Amino acid sequence: MISFKSMAQETGTKILLIPLDDRPPCLQFTQKLGMIADCEVVSPPKEMLGKFTKPGEPDRIIDWIRKQDLKSFKAAIISLDMIAYGGLVASRVNETSLAVAENRLKILHEIKRKSPGLPIYGQSVIMRLAPTSDGKNEPYREKLARWADISPYPINKLETEKLENDIPADALKNYKQARRRNLTLNQAAVELIKTGILEYLILSQDDAKPKGVHVADRELLSSSVAKSKLGDKIIIQPGTDEISMLLLSRALNKLNATSPKVFVKYSSESAANSAMPFEDRPLRNTVTYNIVAAGATETLNPTQADLIFYVFASRADESRAESFALEINRDITDKKHVMIADIDPKGNIQGGDPTFANALIKMKVFTEVYSYASWNTAGNTVGTALPQGLIFNLAEKKMFENQAQKMLTWKAQNWFTMHRLLDDYLFHTIVRPKANEYFKQSNRSGFERTEKVAREVETYARELLEPMFITLSDIYLKKRPGSIQEDIECRPANLKFSLPWNRTFEGEIEFDMVCH
Repeated sequence: MISFKSMAQETGTKILLIPLDDRPPCLQFTQKLGMIADCEVVSPPKEMLGKFTKPGEPDRIIDWIRKQDLKSFKAAIISLDMIAYGGLVASRVNETSLAVAENRLKILHEIKRKSPGLPIYGQSVIMRLAPTSDGKNEPYREKLARWADISPYPINKLETEKLENDIPADALKNYKQARRRNLTLNQAAVELIKTGILEYLILSQDDAKPKGVHVADRELLSSSVAKSKLGDKIIIQPGTDEISMLLLSRALNKLNATSPKVFVKYSSESAANSAMPFEDRPLRNTVTYNIVAAGATETLNPTQADLIFYVFASRADESRAESFALEINRDITDKKHVMIADIDPKGNIQGGDPTFANALIKMKVFTEVYSYASWNTAGNTVGTALPQGLIFNLAEKKMFENQAQKMLTWKAQNWFTMHRLLDDYLFHTIVRPKANEYFKQSNRSGFERTEKVAREVETYARELLEPMFITLSDIYLKKRPGSIQEDIECRPANLKFSLPWNRTFEGEIEFDMVCH
């Protein structure tokens, strides 16, 4: 039996991660993806990262960074929002002054001074429209979100004035101040590229729409990037929670001097040319930006591609789900390297499509695919599927000659793919709606519950998930004839489930993967 412990200490591949917060996509997913390439992703102790409306502790994190042997790392991935404010939710409120935030970012200069050869990959979030639900702002939260959506446009003058009268003056003032401060920090992040402190920067647009107060911020930043001719070092794209995974993929591809070619197949050209929920540009652009950010190259010629990326966004058309699954099946049969993203085009499911997922399960493709994801926004899904596929592609090319490393890679790869099915599809699509209904929390997935209720929901959700986990494990293990895993046997066991932020919007799923 092979331990799930990485061999990174032997190979020397370690990457420093300061995540956006402690949620699974920002921390757990990134660390598990590292294991696919036998890379140890090292982060501060979880208690320093905060929890939902409780901010992380930037000053303790900075002290922790100072105690690290920076020369032992091959790269660093750093959320500027965690360093400056204490995480994503903390960045949306006006609790940290601009002066304090700017002073904290000086740690990046210190890192570069101590380890000049260490490439630092940064993320800085462009603030979203809606404030976070904190239990106190419910009387006006939706009005404030509406104000942020319509206020820049003169045609909405009367409604804007009414909203400004209805929203508490202090709340509106604090919102505006937080936006101004964050934009200043976004601009400071661009300067860190200009001065060579950062190797690469993703300015990530948090939940938004094609119109709203964020557009002026984004256009100002885009203009600054264009004038400075920094387009090869800075990208502005939708999505937030998945960014550390994209940067991990980029860092690993850069370390190995690779840039694989990706050909994209969309289930619908109409969907590809439409903006998906909570995003401000067409799906096609989101996918292209993610490919670039992850350190790959998009090609329009499938015969030149290292990987084929299937993007499904046709949930209203069951026949297309079946036919698209058949196309995937054919490419896998032809030994193509396939990645899959299942996009929610309405924003009302935020998990996998049952028709599409079940068609793929029946075809036994999941032990053959390079990646799969189907959670929340298009950016979240694409930004999870791409890094997994690209990192596995790298591992297959670089590590499969060593049998022990090959086994570790397959163990981590199977864990991550199985996790996507459990989390993205079974939890978000099937279990979460039942848990919300049972606890009378329908349409309130993002609301924090009391400790007592949260633990009750955890127990209920775990009891629903456990038999699905067993059934899925048995199905997952049935491989196709000539499988690329024909000499690998893996079995998941010991399912664990929790609600890290005491809400049903995200679950933290853990299990063991035993391989031989």
